[in-house]
Amino acid sequence: MKVEQIYTGCLAQGAYYIESDGEAAIIDPLREVEPYIAMAEDRKAKIKYVFETHFHADFVSGHVDLAAQTGAKIVYGPTTMETGFDFISAKDGQEFQLGKAVIRLIHTPGHTMESSCFLLIDEKGKPTSLFSGDTLFIGDVGRPDLAQKVIAELTQEKLAGHLFDSLRNKIMPVPDDVVVYPGHGAGSACGKMMSDETTDTLGHQKKTNYALDPSLSKEDFIDSILTGLTPPPGYFPQNVLLNIKGYETIDAVIEKGTTPLSAAAFEAVLEEYKAIIIDTRDAQKYAWGHIPNSINIGLDGSFANWVGTTIVDVNTPIVFIAEAGKEEEVATRLARIGFDNALGYLSGGVTAWAKTGRPLYTVKSISAVKLASIMEEEHVNLLDVRRKSEYTTEHVLHATNLPLDYYRSNLSEIDKSKIYYVHCRSGYRSMVFVSLLRSLGYENLIDVKGGFNAMKTTGKFDLSDYVAPTTML
Repeated sequence: MKVEQIYTGCLAQGAYYIESDGEAAIIDPLREVEPYIAMAEDRKAKIKYVFETHFHADFVSGHVDLAAQTGAKIVYGPTTMETGFDFISAKDGQEFQLGKAVIRLIHTPGHTMESSCFLLIDEKGKPTSLFSGDTLFIGDVGRPDLAQKVIAELTQEKLAGHLFDSLRNKIMPVPDDVVVYPGHGAGSACGKMMSDETTDTLGHQKKTNYALDPSLSKEDFIDSILTGLTPPPGYFPQNVLLNIKGYETIDAVIEKGTTPLSAAAFEAVLEEYKAIIIDTRDAQKYAWGHIPNSINIGLDGSFANWVGTTIVDVNTPIVFIAEAGKEEEVATRLARIGFDNALGYLSGGVTAWAKTGRPLYTVKSISAVKLASIMEEEHVNLLDVRRKSEYTTEHVLHATNLPLDYYRSNLSEIDKSKIYYVHCRSGYRSMVFVSLLRSLGYENLIDVKGGFNAMKTTGKFDLSDYVAPTTML
């Protein structure tokens, strides 16, 4: 029997390959399904089932294409949803034979109503692994406020109550030595305080996960998991609907997204489709020269998360700039979160654009040392665009917290006539923030290279763990 975790850092997402005696199952596959098919073929196994822990919000699953290409059966927990594809709506406790192993569905409503975990039982009848989806993470549990974005009467309080019952009555009785394989790790917006670890034993989680504390009453549990929740990315409900209704094949989406465009054709697409430009290069390369009104969301970071968070509508027409050889990766990572309307990329990049005489803009980006010297001479407006939890832990004294996640809500707080110095943790999010606001006409923004990490290293900034009243959502 084989269990393999296939972890995708960009989405902080875990998919799983399970195999026994020539039969395989995939749990929560990503949209590009070829790797799973190739894995099974290499091992001379047949993919029999695609198990889905729930209708995902943060990515488009590969269940539809994987079933179509392999003949595998799609399995969800108990659900009344009408879908655009055939699937098995399994009952709580229903078992599925996989070679010499058995996979038992455990219905665990709470994150969503159909949410389920899958317990792997070996040929000797011993439970070995729990694939917990978004019900149980390492160090956390799934947030209970997402399903109400699709079904209004499912309040977060109701879902949190269901989650409490699921954890106490369905998960905690599972043996302590069972290995927990969650749907996500740190960095995912599906929880609020997940560990960097991506597996653990259930016994250790019972001792260390706040949500599994047996002394916690139902009321205290509900209060605990609802406290500190921030609004989820706006694209989440659209991904849920794609996962319910079905979608275009990823091959067709990538073929369209990797269309090379000359500078003239690129400009024509911009005008005809009112497309936005995503520049996926490194932040400092973007600073040195970029196309006017382009948005910098670097590929070498949480690219998919920040595209979905800042652009929101998955139907938005997109053209992009990428390093040579990275074009297919960009189109693939957009498709993973349902952004299927990528129309092509600029062939030859900004160099080709500039050679035609078209303009390039720059962003002023200064070192932390330079900022410290400026602050010794004058007052500066310092924007910290990290998440509120990061800011609360430690920040530069008198910095205003304006998280990138909610930049739209706080535009009125920025005076276009004033100069602002913008920093995040490492310099990635600050350039995203600066590029977004510059596209909206905010010109007086200066990026701080290296962000808070570089500022701390200098030892020249007064730090505070006090949350100033200027903190905004």
